[in-house]
Amino acid sequence: QVQLVESGGGLVQAGGSLRLSCAASGRTFSIYAMGWFRQAPGKEREFVAAIRWGSGSRSYADSVKGRFTISRDNAKNTVYLQMNSLKPEDTAVYYCAAATSGSVTYRDAIKYDYWGQGTQVTVSS
Repeated sequence: QVQLVESGGGLVQAGGSLRLSCAASGRTFSIYAMGWFRQAPGKEREFVAAIRWGSGSRSYADSVKGRFTISRDNAKNTVYLQMNSLKPEDTAVYYCAAATSGSVTYRDAIKYDYWGQGTQVTVSS
């Protein structure tokens, strides 16, 4: 089992920044990749960013590329999402997730086995 705890959400004005953190515990040695997803009211959960635990290779959704940065601290078993130039359309509950199997891509929610409880990000215009 892997437990995930997110933190760092909040209310910010458009153009501002926030950094989300996700601390993993438990069988962290089994993690292949970690990702961030978000879900806005009335919308489906969507991929935001992912990072491979070993290589550090990263991928981003087109909507956040150039504004968001995913990073990891293996020693702390923590993944971060630095969000800059935030827009009102970034408002959502953000979830971190951990994948414990190898895959060509980690852009799909079905690839992930464990999920955090979510943290609210609200961007005001």
